[in-house]
Amino acid sequence: MKKALLVIFSAGVLSGLSLGAQAADEEFYGVIESRPQGDVGTWVIGGRKLNVTKDTELEEDHGPLVKGACVEVEIEDGLVHEIESKKKEKCTK
Repeated sequence: MKKALLVIFSAGVLSGLSLGAQAADEEFYGVIESRPQGDVGTWVIGGRKLNVTKDTELEEDHGPLVKGACVEVEIEDGLVHEIESKKKEKCTK
């Protein structure tokens, strides 16, 4: 019985720790205000500075990712996961 309670307690503590360590996922729309020459580096979108890495997915289905373009940004675990071009209407609502 003591062993079973220890396992249950340990699992609860460990799951609580992992939940606390995860950053919340987030999505938002914004206009590209600036970006580096290449893809990797600091982008400013909707007034927010974002660190884009080689692992960030860049999608240009609705136009190029250039200054003035409307985009959707997905952040997972505190990292920029994806930047996807969108129609201008998404940023004017």
